[in-house]
Order: sequence, then C-alpha cells, then structure tokens
Amino acid sequence: MGWLQRLFGLEKPADAQVDPEPATSDDTGGEESIAPERLGLNGEYDQSGLAKRVALAFDEDGSFDDIDSLYVAQTGGTVVLKGSVPSQDILDQLVQVAQGVTGATDVQTDQVSVG
Repeated sequence: MGWLQRLFGLEKPADAQVDPEPATSDDTGGEESIAPERLGLNGEYDQSGLAKRVALAFDEDGSFDDIDSLYVAQTGGTVVLKGSVPSQDILDQLVQVAQGVTGATDVQTDQVSVG
C-alpha cells in the first residue's frame, strides 16, 4: 500500500504531480493565487495539499515503500513527520525528499523515533 493510500485513502490520480502548476480561476475576472502549501496533487486548492504531495514524493521514490509507521502532516508550510523509522539515514533521506517539495519551508521531525 502506498503512502497516499495509507495516509489519505487516495489512489494515485493518473495526472498527480509532486510540483503541479497551480490551477487558475477566471470566475472573478482575474487569476486567484493558491499558496504553495495549499496546492493539491493536480494544481487545485487543497487544505492538506503539501502533505499529500510529500506523500506522493515518498511513493515515487520507491526506497520508502517498506515504511508503514511514519505519518505526514502539515502546519502551514512546515511538513510534520510523526511515528518511527528504522534508522537516522532513512529519516535524513525522508527529510531531504520532503524539503524538495514546493511549498515546504521546514520539516519537523521531533515526533519521530529512530530505531
């Protein structure tokens, strides 16, 4: 089971992207801007967009497939990792991937146990 499925109950949408272009709305005659941390998998507004895109990035990496005791949340632009991981090296890799997602301003790991 992938990260998106486990954390959000979502199958990966066919056109889902870690860093999609924001969708625009012309309803008001102008373009509305979506904050990077609220950008969904397809460029739409999503309150948990950053966390979902980080989960998608973990799914796409492939080396994190066996980790099922870590959870991803967000507080604004901060990615919050919670749970446990087998080693500090893996945690460092997860942090590096999360930091590479557009909209991530910080990655919080104080709720992660190693070992």
